[in-house]
Parts: sequence; C-alpha cells; structure tokens
Amino acid sequence: MKKLYKSLLVLVSLVVAVSCTSELDNDPIGLLTLDQVDTDPTLETMESAVESAYYPLRNTLNSIIPGWRWDLGTVFRNDIILQDMAANDMAKKWNPDGDQAWMDEIGNFDFTPENQAFNGIWTYNFEGVSRSNLAIGFLTDPDIMEKTGISQTRRDQLLSEAYFLRAFYYFDLVNNFGDVPLILKSPDSFEEAFSVSVRAAQDEVMEQIGADLEAAASLAPQVKNDGTDPWRVSLGAIISLQAKVALYNENWTLVLERIAELDNLGFYDLNANYFDAFDVTKEFNDQEVIFAYDHRSGENPANGNGLAAVSGWGFFAPTEDFLSAFEADDPRLAYTINVNDQRSPKILGSITDFKGNDDSPGNKIYMRYGDVLLWKAEALNESGNPTEAVSVLNQIRERARNTPTADGIPVPEGTLVPRPISNDQSQVRTWIQMERRVELGFESQRFNDLKRWGIASSVLQGLGKNYQAHNDLYPIPQADIDKSGGSITQNPGY
Repeated sequence: MKKLYKSLLVLVSLVVAVSCTSELDNDPIGLLTLDQVDTDPTLETMESAVESAYYPLRNTLNSIIPGWRWDLGTVFRNDIILQDMAANDMAKKWNPDGDQAWMDEIGNFDFTPENQAFNGIWTYNFEGVSRSNLAIGFLTDPDIMEKTGISQTRRDQLLSEAYFLRAFYYFDLVNNFGDVPLILKSPDSFEEAFSVSVRAAQDEVMEQIGADLEAAASLAPQVKNDGTDPWRVSLGAIISLQAKVALYNENWTLVLERIAELDNLGFYDLNANYFDAFDVTKEFNDQEVIFAYDHRSGENPANGNGLAAVSGWGFFAPTEDFLSAFEADDPRLAYTINVNDQRSPKILGSITDFKGNDDSPGNKIYMRYGDVLLWKAEALNESGNPTEAVSVLNQIRERARNTPTADGIPVPEGTLVPRPISNDQSQVRTWIQMERRVELGFESQRFNDLKRWGIASSVLQGLGKNYQAHNDLYPIPQADIDKSGGSITQNPGY
C-alpha cells in the first residue's frame, strides 16, 4: 500500500514553496503531498523527522528559505521584531537608516498585510506545523513502527516532542493572527490541501493545542531532560506551556495547578546569577532554562545563532523608554543591553564574544523558571491573593539584586529593595507588569503581554505609536490570502 510519507531530503512546506518557487504560486497552505514522493521511512528517518521539526525555532540565517530573502521576512525567525520592536522595547538599529524599512513599519504600526514580517513568522510556524505533522504521521503508523523496530520508549518520547512542537507553533500562530488554518496531518493530495486552506476558529485551535499538550505529557519521560540530547522537549517544557496557555486564557486556578505540578518535579529553580540562563558556557547545566533552541557552531548545514551576525550590522538597539524602565543599578540592564558597546549579551550568549559571528552558539530561550514565577505572581494576584503574589515577585527581585554587575562588582546597597507586602491588587498588578518588562527584556514576550493585559493601546499610543485596537491581531499575509483564492480571509481592520 502506497504511503505518501516524505523523505526529509525533500521535505518542503507549501507555505515555503509558494513563497519562493514560481511554478507553485497557486499551491495551497500545508505540506507538499505530490505522488512524486514515495519513500519507506526508516528509524533514522523518524529520528530526523522529529529533529527537523525543531528547526523553525532557530535563528540560523537563511535556514528555512535560502538566499537572503529579506523580501519574505525569512532571513531569521522574527519573533524579535513582532514582539520587542512592536512593543517599543527595541529599535531597529543603533543608527537609524533606511535599511529594512519594513521593521520600522512594525515598530510604528504603519504596516500593511504585505509587510514581510507577517509572512516570515507565518512561514516559520507553518513549516514547524508541517514538519511536526510529518513526524506524528510516522510515529502513529503501526506498520512503520513494526518495520523500523523502534522501541516503545523511544517512540513515545519522540511522539511527545512532536505533539509539543505542533502545539507550540500553533500557540504562536493564534497569538499573532487569531483564527488560522488547522492542519493536523500531511494531506494526501492537492485537493485535500486546498480543502484545509480555511481559517479555523481560535477556540478550536486552542482546544487542539490543549489536546496536543495532554498527549505530549502522557508520553514524556519522567526526567528533567534527555541525557544525550538535553535540548529536547521535556516534561517540564510541556507542563510549562500548559501553564502559559492557561495564563493567556486567564484561567488563574489552572495556572497555579500547572506550576505546582512543575514544582513537584523538583527540576527547576532560579539560578543564583541572572545571566547564567543565557551564558553559552552554562547551557543545559543551569537550573532555570526549561525550553530553548540549541544553536551550535561548526555544523554543516549551519546551526548557529545568526542574530549575532545581525547584531554586528547595527541591528537591535534599545529604546530610551525601555532603558528608563530599569531601576537604578539594576544589573539586569547591562546583561540585556550594553549601551556603550552596542551589544546585547542576552542575544549573543556572552558578555564579550560573538558579536558579528553568524555561527555563534548562543541559544534562543523560549521558557525559563523566572518567567514561570512571574506567571505565578500574576495568577495569585488575579485570584485575589496579592500578598502572596508580592512574596513571589520579591524572589525575582532578590535574585537580581544578588547578581553581580556585568563587570563582576556587587550591586550597591539598597538596589531593588523588596516590594512591600500589599493588599492593593491594582498596585501589585502594576509591579508585576513592570517586573516582567525588565526581567524578560529582549526575550520576545512584551507585545503579547501588553495585548493580554489590555493595555497595548494606552501604552503604545502614549508613546506616539499609531496603534489601533485591531492591531491586537496582525494581518494574515496578503500573499497567502491571494494564493488561497480568498478562502483564507483577512483579519478586521486590514
């Protein structure tokens, strides 16, 4: 019986193919499923399929579409533009110029659906969905399981990772675009691919995200990480994403339950030093990082952190508003952005190295325990427990003030004093929002925070940005609407 499973050597998402191959200009969204591809997967193929599903999380230059396609927004994964620049924490460059003006349009909210930033994140995420679907198809086919002889334990681990990754990509798509096409398997034909080129309701997609995470949790090994490949999705990452989904849904009780479940594992804590989570010399040996993409130098094909090269070209400067958000002598500022040297240690993975190096090993951190603790503080406060929330918040501040400066000097006495215990829910909410900005600066969290708190309009308009209420969702890339023949519709306001 013929199987349309695809070899990774020819794995191509239609989202990518329609963007860069002229003869496929009218292809639907989804995975390329032509009968011309007919392979029999092996154990190595399944392993590679799952590992390939991680790749759209990386910032390696030109990793999804080769050829410096700035016009498609795909030179690197552009969360940093759609989150940090959009939220006015980051400016495009240290010295403003006309290079890549589409980034400025995002920061000023004067974009159109043709802006390549939207195509970029849409492409990366749907490529991730397509690769995850391919892996899930392999790993849930009993004939393939029998043929390859994969062990049940290994199969369960790999399938857990694939379910998590599909949920992760869809969670990002929903937060950026709202209703999106929901594709759960590799289509068997172009006709079937066209049939799924319609937007599913956001609630339906969120329900699927929840189901994928439940399936992932039920299959995951009960360990902190894979001893051989510590970069792989872990049970802790799955539970953390479940907590984050609950946070975005304002299900405060479930947030606290998931975090308690995470804490019961005993795997994570705050590092003593704030920068240890980002330091390339401590990767996967710290206590705080829960999920990160593992950039590595010297591989072929390249797998380094290309943002280090982009930083060397003058990109990724802080705004004055962001700099002013830090309290006096807060050591987190210099670890986030060194103004004098025009470098971001967080992005680079080093206080002194890698700027300009397109093959640097600095990881991209997606979830860490410091973030989780701030979710906990927020959930406690919104549940009517502001005094407990302050206690959690002060753990973050205590770690920061006990972290030496980037120069290795203890911070001055009186830095980041504890917040006083308060029953004022509104005041505590403001403290939490302030702390999230400085603790998580340049980690691609801020714009989503402003939106879910319902303060994006007041904050960004107050900074002179052309932000409107409909900008809570970005526009669907116009090219994909056109390719669908109009079956994919545009978000209101665009």
